Amino acid sequence: MTVDTVDIEEAEPTSAGIRTKEVHRLDRVVIRFAGDSGDGMQLTGDRFTSETASFGNDLST
Repeated sequence: MTVDTVDIEEAEPTSAGIRTKEVHRLDRVVIRFAGDSGDGMQLTGDRFTSETASFGNDLST
């Protein structure tokens, strides 16, 4: 599955112990789901597709 644009957040500790997040914008991300027959991979892909589309991301499988 491929998502065209996504924001990646990374938590960075500071000297005060407060965590801040840096956001990176990526043009392309590849996410692969793998499993054996009966592991629910079709359901996993279907739910991921629905959730990703609900946030306005373009998705191709």
